[in-house]
Amino acid sequence: MNKLLRDMINTGKVRSFINNVMVETENKKSHDKLVEEILRIMEENDLYVKLEKCKWNVREVNFLEVVIEPDGIKMEEEKVKAVLN
Repeated sequence: MNKLLRDMINTGKVRSFINNVMVETENKKSHDKLVEEILRIMEENDLYVKLEKCKWNVREVNFLEVVIEPDGIKMEEEKVKAVLN
């Protein structure tokens, strides 16, 4: 994925980790355009997504036990509670 999406990753708007791709843009129009480009590249390389595993147009994502949001990265609330207790 990193090799296929290298140019987009270098812009800082796309992140890839194994079989996960995250897109971060300023507005819906540029987001949709970038997602379409990613899907086109994936299809050209015989890679496909499972729609039930996709999250579209969300402001925060739980990923590898952290929450990624526009303001930054934080620990999942349940993890913080477990440590405090």
